[in-house]
Amino acid sequence: MPALSPEKLVSGVLDALLESGHPAVLIGSARAHPRRFAFADTSGPVSLWVYIWTLTPGGRPQLENEYRIQMTGVSSPLVLNPAGRTVLLGYEPGLGMFAGFDLRRHRTFTMGSPSVQVSIETLRQALQDGLAFSRKDNNEIAVGVRPDHLADYCLQAEVLHRTGRSPEGFKAYSEAAHPQPLQEEDIQNLTAERQHLARVVNRLSRSANFRQKVLNAYGHRCAVTRMQLKLVDAAHILPVGAPESSDHVSNGIALTATYHRAFDAGLIYLSGDYVMKVNETRLDALRGLSLTSGLDLLKQPLGKIALPQDEAQWPRKAFIEKANVYRQIKTA
Repeated sequence: MPALSPEKLVSGVLDALLESGHPAVLIGSARAHPRRFAFADTSGPVSLWVYIWTLTPGGRPQLENEYRIQMTGVSSPLVLNPAGRTVLLGYEPGLGMFAGFDLRRHRTFTMGSPSVQVSIETLRQALQDGLAFSRKDNNEIAVGVRPDHLADYCLQAEVLHRTGRSPEGFKAYSEAAHPQPLQEEDIQNLTAERQHLARVVNRLSRSANFRQKVLNAYGHRCAVTRMQLKLVDAAHILPVGAPESSDHVSNGIALTATYHRAFDAGLIYLSGDYVMKVNETRLDALRGLSLTSGLDLLKQPLGKIALPQDEAQWPRKAFIEKANVYRQIKTA
């Protein structure tokens, strides 16, 4: 497997950051290590430096699942971002997956082309769960990262690798990466920092699992506009904050970003017969503020939504009814 060009590696990072909800820009050259990116997080601007190489088979017949990056074109020690985050990544183009490595362990190295390994099985597991963890004999952990988790991994990488070196941390993160709800009794003996990280990992895994199920059910098409173009979100019908909410696919609907926001804001709603409609009460409020420009364009594709082929994945009417109550929508 030939190494990807620097431009393709950078494109892979930019696409993944976008998919994980953080549109980014490249600062400087795609060919210079580290590649420098900038994006916005809820806490403000983020400066991200990325050392990244193509993951290729390790070449040892006795370890056929071993993949590695070879850290060429850099000198020891690797320069760290003084005003942001720095990560060490590998990218496997066949699966379209990333591996995250412990930068602190590999920042300093001897001359040559040092390599860092990960099992391809870790990436395959992350393809299902969003994140997956493997631990080496020296207690170093490698993290498989699905593209829609890349921004979150980069924001948490340093503490994940540091706290995951212990058996307790590794076990907690590995269990939290599965899409089942995290049991508080399973993490009560961890430090506060590790408890927080385990909750973050579990939340990310459950969110990503929900997103994948919903988008797959709808063919990655918006249920209203039928648009694809990788511009489609997975929206909860019954909001996450509601006690009866669920991550089951029947509580989801695929919507483009504009219709997702309109749905969450209660400007549009789904009826029990699967018709997307305008909420006249919300519209009256907007009329009072003279903020109805674009309404005709918004209304144009509304109507009967496109449903998944599998009827078991259709929006559950109980979720629809409760969602309309929570959003104070008068459907009669």
